[in-house]
Amino acid sequence: MVKVGLWIDYRKTIIVSVMEKWEEIKKVVPISERCYQYSIDSTLKSGDSPLHVPVNHIPQRIFEKQINIYYDEVIANICDASSIFIFGSNTAKDELKYRLEMNRLGDRIVGFETVDQMTERQISAKISQQVELQISDR
Repeated sequence: MVKVGLWIDYRKTIIVSVMEKWEEIKKVVPISERCYQYSIDSTLKSGDSPLHVPVNHIPQRIFEKQINIYYDEVIANICDASSIFIFGSNTAKDELKYRLEMNRLGDRIVGFETVDQMTERQISAKISQQVELQISDR
């Protein structure tokens, strides 16, 4: 029985899967973070002329496509979990919760919380604590 906790925002998801005797930590990042490491005024080559693309100027339809792929990848990593604890600092956690409900996984959500940026160690400790609470509630 796998219990999963994750911290999510639009730049990354840290997934901690807790099994009976061990835990596994995975990091999922959207395509935009993997492929396009934009700086404030990054230069992209298009033919012979450079294009200057500000970070916040990714067209909405491209962002939506990339975020959908990102959420699908996160869900693929947690779909076998018996329980899911979600926390994060922005609306990405709300959107993931909605997608889990649409994929008939909403009944596995055991916790949902707003939390600011955390280190992987803090995330792992928080999830371990949550799993301990679930076990003691039985």
